[in-house]
Amino acid sequence: MQFGASKMFKVIRILFGAFMIMVYLGMAYLLFINFFKWNTEPWLSLRYVFAIVLALYGIYRCYRQIKGTDYYRLKDMEERFDRYNKTQDNHESK
Repeated sequence: MQFGASKMFKVIRILFGAFMIMVYLGMAYLLFINFFKWNTEPWLSLRYVFAIVLALYGIYRCYRQIKGTDYYRLKDMEERFDRYNKTQDNHESK
């Protein structure tokens, strides 16, 4: 049972991570092409700054997703599931 739940959480995190990468890179692209028509002076230069920051963070998230370092909490959840299942097994056997 714990393996199925653990696998489900991992799949959800992978899908959510891929979705967020697309959001960050997509917003960076939209800011680079001036999709929102921000032609006034404070936004003219700031949109490039925001676009660069979003693009760099999207690339960083993509790297973490591919590398697999985005799942540090998953091991802790697996340990908690194992402990919970052991206590349930002990209660059922009594």
